Amino acid sequence: MDHYSFLRELADSWVLILLVLFFVGTIAFAWRPGSRPMHRDAAESIFRNEKSPAREGQEEVE
Repeated sequence: MDHYSFLRELADSWVLILLVLFFVGTIAFAWRPGSRPMHRDAAESIFRNEKSPAREGQEEVE
């Protein structure tokens, strides 16, 4: 079996299975219970200092 055929067979079987499992794992990680606060914080982070710029060492202005 030449090198190209081996790599082609590997990509068509095991690598495809690994990539599908990685994709499913990524989706499961994003939709897992308890991740909503983390996603909400990331989505709203650009609006934290909307009224005034943050001072050094200050994370949020309320």
